[in-house]
Amino acid sequence: MSGRRLTFAVGDIHGCLAQLDALLTSIESAAPGGRVVFLGDLVDRGPDSRGVVARIMAGPTSPGWQWTTLKGNHEEMLVAARKGMAEMSMWLMNGGYETLESYGGAIPLSHLVWMAELPSILVDRFRIFAHAGVDEAVPLDEQSDEVLLWIRTDPDYSGRYWGRHLCHGHTPSRSNPRTIGNRTNVDSGAVFGGMLSCAVFDDEVPGGPIEFLVAAGEDAY
Repeated sequence: MSGRRLTFAVGDIHGCLAQLDALLTSIESAAPGGRVVFLGDLVDRGPDSRGVVARIMAGPTSPGWQWTTLKGNHEEMLVAARKGMAEMSMWLMNGGYETLESYGGAIPLSHLVWMAELPSILVDRFRIFAHAGVDEAVPLDEQSDEVLLWIRTDPDYSGRYWGRHLCHGHTPSRSNPRTIGNRTNVDSGAVFGGMLSCAVFDDEVPGGPIEFLVAAGEDAY
């Protein structure tokens, strides 16, 4: 794949640091550089949310790479709970206990601030990247976090998406990564025993992924 500018969109990690490290190795072996987009839900449920956040915050270790991290609904729940803006129990019951354990009970302020400031959408010439998806009844520049972080899309639906291809995670399935028309879902349920998946896009060519990269999952946590 050398010679092409590529974007690698990584699905929900959920504290699965070993799979993340394996996938990043595959990504860096696939091209001399490019862009990696993490589609959110770095934390909760899995064994090492702290390790995942620290690894992504540190950024790429090789030259020629650019990393962009989007917010997922689990980052939103974590930040809201820690700020007292939402019920702590909702976050804890959705994987927060595992996250707190990985942090030894105290999440550093630097990590909280970083997660709070993550963007919710990335739009380029040919594609839209968001954690959960978009609402086509609302203009692209007016999408709310309630939609971008929480919407569920029918597995067989393909929209027009303002002439772009939509890539998202959030809705796990063992049949993912999967492209349906103008939409690709890369949440393969890594934390539930599935794979950690990545869609590879050619930045100069419109449309869906040119291939997928995966890291094999382990037993469900």
